[in-house]
Amino acid sequence: MSEPTPPVAIAAHDAPPRNAPSLYPPPFAERMVGRVKQPLGTLFGLVNFGVNLTRLAPGAVSALRHAHALQDEFIYVLEGEPTLVTDAGRTRLAPGMCAGFKAGSGDAHQLVNESDREAVYLEVGDRTPNDSVVYPDDDLVAVGTATGGWIFTHKDGRPY
Repeated sequence: MSEPTPPVAIAAHDAPPRNAPSLYPPPFAERMVGRVKQPLGTLFGLVNFGVNLTRLAPGAVSALRHAHALQDEFIYVLEGEPTLVTDAGRTRLAPGMCAGFKAGSGDAHQLVNESDREAVYLEVGDRTPNDSVVYPDDDLVAVGTATGGWIFTHKDGRPY
């Protein structure tokens, strides 16, 4: 059976949302309520990096505050005013602003929508295999597999 032919182009807002709202194990997945990711890169068959159109309802968060060992990340705000939370503190973002997160920096980050309207942004990240992710605020560690999946454990190594 052959793979479906990717589209030539689409309106980004028409991309289907990701099937699973979150890859995090319970109880962390429930904290992602109000976040909707529309995978754009996957739609076109991209394998080296991912691109998501992400929407955060008021009060929603982009992810648990985290830092990747191997994967670079970049965000570009399209609508709304999410707050970027990093080790350096809180920065209110506005449309047209962007931020990047270098792999291995250890600077944990997340977006929080503290406003009363939806925030929309593009997120871009590479797909380096065997990455690891630390979550300084939570009892969680993620280790990437060679096939692109994730294994989540407690910080002491116990599986979820």
